[in-house]
Amino acid sequence: MFDPESVAEHSVTKHATADHALQSHRQMFGLLDSWVEKGWLRALDGALARFFAELDPQAEPLLLLASALASHQLGQGHVCLDLVATLANPDFALSMPPEGDEAGLTLLPSQLLAGVALTDWHQQLQASPLVAEASGNEARPLVLHEQRLYLRRYWRYEQSVAQALRHRLALASDLPEQLGERLAQLFPEPLVVDGQRQTDWQKLACALAVRGNFSLITGGPGTGKTTTVVRLLALLQQSAGAHSLRIRLAAPTGKAAARLTESIGDQVASLPVTEAVRATIPSEVTTLHRLLGSLPNSRHFRHHPGNLLPLDVLVVDEASMIDLEMMATLLAALPLHARLILLGDKDQLASVEAGALLGDLCRDAQVGRYDPELGHWLEQVSGEALVHPLLQPGTREEHPLAQRTLMLRYSRRFGSESGIGQLASAVNEQDAPQARRILTEGRADVYRLKLRDEQDKALDKLLLNGWGQALGYGHYLELLQHTRPGANTEVDDPAWHDWAGQVLAAFDAFRLLSAVRKGPWGVEGLNERIASLLHQRGLLSADQGWYEGRPVLVTRNDYSLGLMNGDIGIALRLPDTPGRTVLRVAFARNDGSGELKFVLPSRLSAIETVFAMTVHKSQGSEFAHTALILPESLNPVLTKELLYTGITRARHYFSLIESRASVFEQTIQKRVERRSGLLAGLQGND
Repeated sequence: MFDPESVAEHSVTKHATADHALQSHRQMFGLLDSWVEKGWLRALDGALARFFAELDPQAEPLLLLASALASHQLGQGHVCLDLVATLANPDFALSMPPEGDEAGLTLLPSQLLAGVALTDWHQQLQASPLVAEASGNEARPLVLHEQRLYLRRYWRYEQSVAQALRHRLALASDLPEQLGERLAQLFPEPLVVDGQRQTDWQKLACALAVRGNFSLITGGPGTGKTTTVVRLLALLQQSAGAHSLRIRLAAPTGKAAARLTESIGDQVASLPVTEAVRATIPSEVTTLHRLLGSLPNSRHFRHHPGNLLPLDVLVVDEASMIDLEMMATLLAALPLHARLILLGDKDQLASVEAGALLGDLCRDAQVGRYDPELGHWLEQVSGEALVHPLLQPGTREEHPLAQRTLMLRYSRRFGSESGIGQLASAVNEQDAPQARRILTEGRADVYRLKLRDEQDKALDKLLLNGWGQALGYGHYLELLQHTRPGANTEVDDPAWHDWAGQVLAAFDAFRLLSAVRKGPWGVEGLNERIASLLHQRGLLSADQGWYEGRPVLVTRNDYSLGLMNGDIGIALRLPDTPGRTVLRVAFARNDGSGELKFVLPSRLSAIETVFAMTVHKSQGSEFAHTALILPESLNPVLTKELLYTGITRARHYFSLIESRASVFEQTIQKRVERRSGLLAGLQGND
């Protein structure tokens, strides 16, 4: 019987060869242990391989390696292990090792797999009692389909999503009566840009979305996703007549939900429809976890196939942040008759968890791929020309998902002269020379800081004071100190609430983003540096523990406090009783009301200081001035999607901070490639 203790005691020698590792459990586990020690694998990945060896003591080392790598790929955001991609370029496909092995004492994935043939690996997996074929019903922990190896749970998620979407794509909805007239009422003015009539993609998106109970609307910042969906909801409610549709709005995080709540109220108020229709369109946005009814200490939810969500229309914003498991759960709990409308920017970073759903589903969004019959109908009903240089023809048989997808192409936030908009576009198109030119041209809204070393005072100056009209962290702390209500202000005076709200708003005038957590240019080191800098300048009373002015990020949903993952608060000294103050953390409520909630620091268990935050954590947020700092060397997380996401968090000003120029260009050339079989599943090939 397999003895895990004896394996744990054994470690691979400096001179271990790939052949030995592929012939012996002990050598394989020793190698995996060394990868875990170097941070190339998670401990969980190695533990899974050991567990499978206990289930099958005769398991081939290549099977155990594949199981560890399949688990590792989940940690990297991939749904499966792609055997072909892994053998073609192991180190790149696995995003491992991040920095190589300078001493050359540990086998790299490329060295280990150098002599492995795809047919041999495939055959060993097929022969294992731990691996099920995709077409079979065996309850085995691994599933092999063609060249992709899955952990069973994620195979089920992928199949569930593909099947649910196939069903929805096959359904057609009754078209609203007088659709053309109603579209003209909702979009009364033609879109004119620089004196030229342009295609109104928002109008086309509304026309396309009414054709079925599943639709995707994607577009960059300022392209009007919220405006579009509000008018779409008005169109649907008008068409429903006396039967008022049950509509819910949701987003993956509390911050994203709060942002949509803030913006949707004004959009509803300006709708050119009757007050009765406006009243039926909700303005409150919830999180997906709240919508589904998360159960404490469980992966399960109150709503599921046996207890469906009671609604007719569901709109989900920031869909790029939805992972595969959440999408499978959501689709399973959604009635088949209910319309699902996904909004998001397909070019942003994907979810932290496994899957790149919006990127996969919007694969053809830029080129359209509309069936000629659909294209003719869209032009006829909307009065808009379905014309763009990038559009290519398609058919509903070959591109079924494209017939329910529309990309908004005109940004009202970033005009033709916007340096931020042009920089984001150049990064998105992977045009590194153009992106560099924009950075160095001296644009009014784009700034580049080249650091000489870790102690460069120019960074401190930027963080404290910003540049030009772009503010730094000194702004919110000076406002905190200079606008505080007087000592004689009553405890319940509204002035305290107003002051706290102003401080919170001022904090959003600037945010520093980082690609990584560790190292001098990572979030952890930068937060310490900034707190120390502000303390030295007399703007903070301390730089550790709890102090007034400390900004904190909630890292886990806390339903008892009404706080969501991603919420940001600031510690402030507020009156408790006459003559006595107490430190409380002020948070904006996630309901668009403009109200605040004040929480004692002792009640906050899952928080971290947030002068600097990762680009991933910044999704769903915007800041007047956003600065992005890049590490000194290329890292697997550095991709053009990360750069694009960081740049587009900026409303008015963007700063790039770099210590080695080539990292920027190298990052632009890398793109996220998350492996899955979802698109093949949607075609019915799985």
